Parts: sequence; structure tokens; C-alpha cells
Amino acid sequence: MNEVTPAIVLGGTGYVAGELLRLIAGHPQLEVAAILSDSQPGAPVAGAFAHLRSTYPDLKFSDLDAIEALIRNSPRCALFSAAPHGVAAAIIDRLLTASAAARTRVHCVDISADFRYSNAAAYEAVYKHPHGAPARIHEFICAVPEHLQKSPTPHVAHPGCFATATLLASVPLLALGLTDTRLFVTGITGSTGSGRKPVEGTHHPHRHSDLYSYGALSHRHVPEIIACAKLATGVEPELNFVPHSGPFARGIHVTVQASLKKSIGTPQALDALKSYYKDCPFVHVSDTAPRVKDVATSNYANLSAVTNGNSIAVMSVVDNLNKGAAGGAIQWMNRLLGFAETAGLTAPAPGWT
Repeated sequence: MNEVTPAIVLGGTGYVAGELLRLIAGHPQLEVAAILSDSQPGAPVAGAFAHLRSTYPDLKFSDLDAIEALIRNSPRCALFSAAPHGVAAAIIDRLLTASAAARTRVHCVDISADFRYSNAAAYEAVYKHPHGAPARIHEFICAVPEHLQKSPTPHVAHPGCFATATLLASVPLLALGLTDTRLFVTGITGSTGSGRKPVEGTHHPHRHSDLYSYGALSHRHVPEIIACAKLATGVEPELNFVPHSGPFARGIHVTVQASLKKSIGTPQALDALKSYYKDCPFVHVSDTAPRVKDVATSNYANLSAVTNGNSIAVMSVVDNLNKGAAGGAIQWMNRLLGFAETAGLTAPAPGWT
């Protein structure tokens, strides 16, 4: 299928929206048709994303009315939502309603948290506000692409960046029955994971040459990770998660530790991971410890593992903006639209970010 599908990006000037624009620019079957910014309609996109000026010299931000009109008049659209949680659901609902009324075809991948839960009550328990479109929840499923080969719903909620890295390391352990269900997770994320708006946690003098934890054992994404792990394996783990802020811009490093049910050596553990991901083009399992720089800016995930007889540690690295957000979303959209799963996503990491 060589037909070019118009892509719409919600999320204004945020880092993930910018990453979506960058990746779509290199996609053979997607073309940016509009990007939403209700606060800056008509402003040049290059003003917010100077690194994309050569690719989008004339593209301007659109308001929601213009995007709704585009959806009504386009036979098929790819809708990517990088709008904030608590905001995304209502916007998506409006656009999907317009598509249904006009009898056009729209597939949506939401990168916010709004459709990651199976019901509104679960979402509201974590985010402490009403869900923006509870009647739409059943139209979305939340999963890492590697753990669900085909979406049973017309739209997908992409797990967060910490969730992606953690699930890639954890799901094989649970699915293969290698470990107890009690998992201990340490994760370190780059500053872009906190979004574009400057706050103390991302302010360079605070973060440079430093490392510190936050939300220890109480991070809001823990319920999302547990739900995705159960969907992928049928097993509900106990997750003990301690996230950290790292002194770099892009990337996530996660270590998952668990007790083995049966003693196995490191070579056997690596073989199990390699076999589990043998048909997954974006997941590489190596005998050596993975490094953030080897995947930063790419859609690839690198894993490794070691055992000491009784315990296993699985290390996982991904790029938070790409594999953990925009790239994973495009990977899902490729499937929803019948494209090759790898389309537009095979560029390697530069290695010296």
C-alpha cells in the first residue's frame, strides 16, 4: 500500500509533539496535515521547533475547528494525541464524533494517560479528576506493541516511557514463569520526560551532575504498568518502583529484579529473552549491559540480563521520546493502518548524543 495518509498531531509545542513531527517527516506513508495549538493558531511551527524548520518551513499551527473540518473532509486520517492527560480525552472524543458523523475513517493513538485504564473509576482514582470521555474507553486498548500483536480495538493508548522500559524487561519473566510475581524496579529518566515547561526538576543547574529519586514506591504510573503486564501475561505482578531523575536529556534506564522460581544461569536467561523477542524488530537482547546512548533518539530497545542462581536482574534502555512515546505510537499506527510495522522507524541512534 503506497497511499499517503494525512497525519494530525495534537499536543501543540510539547516535546512529544515535536518528536512526532520529526518522525512523520521520514515516514514513507504518512504526511503531516495539521498540528493543533489552540493558544498559537496561525503561528509558524518552526517557531516552536527550530530544528524542524527545514522540513516544515511553511507549516502553521491549527485550531481545533480547522482540525475537525480536516477530519470531516479526509477519507482517512492518522490521529496522534500528545495532549496532556485530563485534556486529551475530550479533544479526541470531539474529533472521533466528527469523523463518525462524516463517515470518515480515523485511527487514533493516544500518548497521554487518558485511555490507559479499562474504566473511568480506575483513571479517576489515580488522576483525581473526572475522565473526559468515559464512553470512549472501550474503544482503546493499552499495550506495548511487542506484547500485543494485533489491537482488538480501533484505537490504542500507548503506555508511558517508564512503563515501556519496565514492561519490556518484566513481561518475559512473568509470561515464561521464570520468577515470582514480586518485582523490584529502579528507573532513571532524562529531563525531557518531565515535559517542555521548565520546573525545578528539569532546571539545568538542579539536574546537572546530579541523581535523585522521586515518587519512590508511589509513582502514578505503577497501576498502568501492572494493568499492561496483566493484559500481556495473565499475571498481576506486585511492582515496587523507584524512579530517578538523571543528568541527561533523553533516554531511560530501568533495572528489574526478581527471585527466580528455578535456578538458571545467565546464558539461559539471555536465551529466554532472545527467544521471547525473536520476532520483534525493535528489541535487541545482548550479552553486555545496555547503554542509553545506544538507543537515544531511536525506536530501539536494548535489553540484557544476569543471574546469580536465585535472582535475576534485567536491564532495559529506551529513548523516552521515541520508543517510549512518539515512535511507539507510530509503530502502533503502522499496524492499525496496515503498513509495515517498521515504516519510518528504522533510523539508528547517533551514538554520540
